[in-house]
Amino acid sequence: MARVAAPLSATGKQSTHPVDEVLPLPKLALYGFQHVLAFYAGAVIVPIIVGGALGLTTEQLVYLINADLFTCGIASIIQAWGIGRIGARLPLIQGVTFTAVSPMIAIGLGAGGGTAGLLVIYGAVITAGIATFAFAWLPPKAFRTIMRLFPPVVTGTVITVLGIVLIPVGLNDAAGGLGSPDFGDPKHFAYAGGTMLFILVLMKLGRPFLNSISILLGLVGGTAVAFLLGDAKFGDVSNSDWIGITTPFYYGAPKFEWFPIVLMLIVMLITMVETTGDTYAVGDIVGKDIDSETVARALRADGAATALGGVLNSFPYVAFAENVGLVRMTKVKSRFVVVAAGVFMIVLGLIPKAAAIVAAVPHGVLGGAATVMFAMVALAGIQTLAKVDLKEEKNALVVGVSLAFALLPATVPVLFKDHMDADLSSLLNSGVTLGATAAIVLNLIFNGLGKDGVHDAPADAPQADAPQAEAPEVEAPAAEAAKADAPAAVAATADDEPKAAIPAQSGEGEPAPAPTA
Repeated sequence: MARVAAPLSATGKQSTHPVDEVLPLPKLALYGFQHVLAFYAGAVIVPIIVGGALGLTTEQLVYLINADLFTCGIASIIQAWGIGRIGARLPLIQGVTFTAVSPMIAIGLGAGGGTAGLLVIYGAVITAGIATFAFAWLPPKAFRTIMRLFPPVVTGTVITVLGIVLIPVGLNDAAGGLGSPDFGDPKHFAYAGGTMLFILVLMKLGRPFLNSISILLGLVGGTAVAFLLGDAKFGDVSNSDWIGITTPFYYGAPKFEWFPIVLMLIVMLITMVETTGDTYAVGDIVGKDIDSETVARALRADGAATALGGVLNSFPYVAFAENVGLVRMTKVKSRFVVVAAGVFMIVLGLIPKAAAIVAAVPHGVLGGAATVMFAMVALAGIQTLAKVDLKEEKNALVVGVSLAFALLPATVPVLFKDHMDADLSSLLNSGVTLGATAAIVLNLIFNGLGKDGVHDAPADAPQADAPQAEAPEVEAPAAEAAKADAPAAVAATADDEPKAAIPAQSGEGEPAPAPTA
């Protein structure tokens, strides 16, 4: 992917890349809150499922949800704002990975359920987070070698799988939410359809501001209609506390056992593939060059957030694909919007009443908006695959067979429930796990290791961490020509250091002729 040149202002100075633009406070708050609403259901569903399976009390479950939101906020700020060489500095929301749900339930139940099970889970989560963080600090050459496992045919497939696997989650919400007594009631689909139609109409109007808040308006509008019809309940708001502080090791000291640790390490390998794919996808959407150092910084944020999650009573973290779809829909590229969303999540984690208000959004309304976003995630993967030569049978097989594997758990659940060892089932009963693993293995079989830097800028483009003097010689005559005509364009790099961009080439090593007056 070629580097994207930052536009020049009238004075010839480099303007701020949209990713690094700090929007006015009202817009930051509005767009950030939209990200929170888009991500909220996915954020709380993991602690709800895990806590319910382990038999936690209602009070323990509420605390688990608040701890998750609080840690999500910190993790998202680390990823988007960046601390040193930690964090991709891209509009990536961090959320608890769905891939870990089955393994964590198996670990927790194996330890006796309840809070005793949580302590073993947290020991494995902390260890896996530290291991992921350490892995992302490998020497650049070693890390680039590993990244060759993830060429566009693999990352595009994984992102597409994520979207396809998430779409049923949105549809289940549209039906009223799995487990609800009136699941499948047509009224839920009416709310979902009305919300989806409202969002699509706003998008059709084509006005940039309406497009950018279409999901938020859809959720607010759908909830308002449901409230007027008596289907949005805010009773839990009055029953919730005003303040709820998350403290480290609330349930007790974590326990470290080897099998749960191994299982969680495997989970983190899969989440690394997810984050890698999401990083490249959002880079494409916002027009920001993504290199191996950017991916490494994203994975360091994953590892740090996961280890922090184990300390603050939460779970493993990953770049959330749902919000990648939202960035694509709204075209709001600023990473500081995600920082604002992180602040909102921290507040929600500290104020149970505020979280209860957001939780009152009806399932049908949430499902309508979520289905649109998840479909956009799948589209982001398809766009990545558009860069792959799918006329080449080897690449087509990698994509097609991987998608088939990804659909296996949803299509034949009895295989994992009744005909597989419980420990093995907890690992493999995930479309993302099977699809990602199949894509990596099949790509190695058919294509071997990809070329170094398959996702990076072309070899003749200046690297973000390379000194200017090391640029190819072809740049010299191009620079002379540029002086005669106009100021040289400046390429945006991962560290936002200006470097002269290489002009388009008209032939083998020759600069393109300058346009005539």
